[in-house]
Amino acid sequence: MEAMEIDSQNILQRKQATYTSLDDTFKIHKETYRGQQYSQIYFTRLHLMRTLLYSLAPNWKPHLPVCTILELEKDRECIVVGTLYKHMKLKPCILDEYSKERSVTPLVKPHNFMHPDDTLVLEDDSGRVKLSGSVLLPSIYVTGVVVALLGKETDAGDFLVQDVLEAGLPPQIEHPLKPREDKHVVFVSGLSVGGSTSNPLQFQLLIDHITGHLGDEKEQGIAAEIVHVVLAGNSVEFPRGLLNGQNLASKDQSRLSEPIKELDIFLTQVAASLPLDIMPGSDDPANFSLPQQPLNRCLFPGSSAYNTFRSCTNPHCFEVDNIRFLGTSGQNIDDLEKYSEAKDKLEFMERTLKWRHLAPTTPNTLGCYPFVDRDPFFIDSCPHVYFVGNQDKYKTDLIKGSEGQLVRLICIPKFCDTGVAVVLNLRNLECHTLSFGTEFSS
Repeated sequence: MEAMEIDSQNILQRKQATYTSLDDTFKIHKETYRGQQYSQIYFTRLHLMRTLLYSLAPNWKPHLPVCTILELEKDRECIVVGTLYKHMKLKPCILDEYSKERSVTPLVKPHNFMHPDDTLVLEDDSGRVKLSGSVLLPSIYVTGVVVALLGKETDAGDFLVQDVLEAGLPPQIEHPLKPREDKHVVFVSGLSVGGSTSNPLQFQLLIDHITGHLGDEKEQGIAAEIVHVVLAGNSVEFPRGLLNGQNLASKDQSRLSEPIKELDIFLTQVAASLPLDIMPGSDDPANFSLPQQPLNRCLFPGSSAYNTFRSCTNPHCFEVDNIRFLGTSGQNIDDLEKYSEAKDKLEFMERTLKWRHLAPTTPNTLGCYPFVDRDPFFIDSCPHVYFVGNQDKYKTDLIKGSEGQLVRLICIPKFCDTGVAVVLNLRNLECHTLSFGTEFSS
């Protein structure tokens, strides 16, 4: 039998891309909770946004004065800048949890806590005022958003809103000269390795595809154009029944570590071939509050041996070939969906960009670290690609800003439920999906 000869001309080389991590803003270096109040993050946010909105106000309504809430006068039109607070009847209250045993009325836990009677209040350093009128819809806004409002004080002491100014999309670094060749970034989210819906074969098929071990020459040629992989949260799922506050038996301890070990075996195959970013999610062994810190590298003894393996924060900001990416594992958008309404998840994503804040519901309904002198979720530079993980289905859109900003929005579906990964072409920011099924028709 003749030995197979490998034609050296046909060996495919994987394309390369430059990479810069911009996660420093989300890293907490000296974590402490002593003497810190959550009010400080609101003050910082208001200061940042007020400076910005004051600079936009002269172009918006050049002839009207800008005043504080304390300076409002009845029937005098003016512009006021402040933080919105949304009073919600159905919003869960911790006191209800304590009183539920004595309560006669059952506690409802709806998917969305909206109610027709919800009202908005505007607050700044000087005071607060109730908002009225049909211009500012409570269904769209949430507590924590900073806006400029045009209106006047009424006889009842409310502020009648006549117009609203949001900050709009932030300035964007110039889109780099388009590369002449196709290069792809692959996004995967919600692997839930160890969970009941996880399918190891499905994940192995994805890995074999992106590492070039699957398909014919054409398929392998496409795989060679993949320059980066991003795992956007919820990569593992632990058996919840074990975590009951008791000391774990040794066999239960090993059951807890099995999903991580299994994930590491998978990721080692990817890291051996190309660069890989892993972000923590709400189900991963990381801190709960945002920004979530990188998963400890000691959890991944196999894959962390490669310099292509990067454990990142959530939110995660980085550049590949000078194209800026910003994304989360989904908590910010999922929380917005509980306290406001939109036609789809992409609209929620667009709102966060226009409000220039990645997670406006922090720290009110979404846990975050009590920052004293900064708000890391403030978006000062518009990304080219904005992605959110752990969504029910894949959706994408390309939005334009008033100054020519172009942003590709991507909802990444849960891989364990859909078997779908998302591929982005760096050349033109176009998206498509990779779908892996393991069902055999009879």
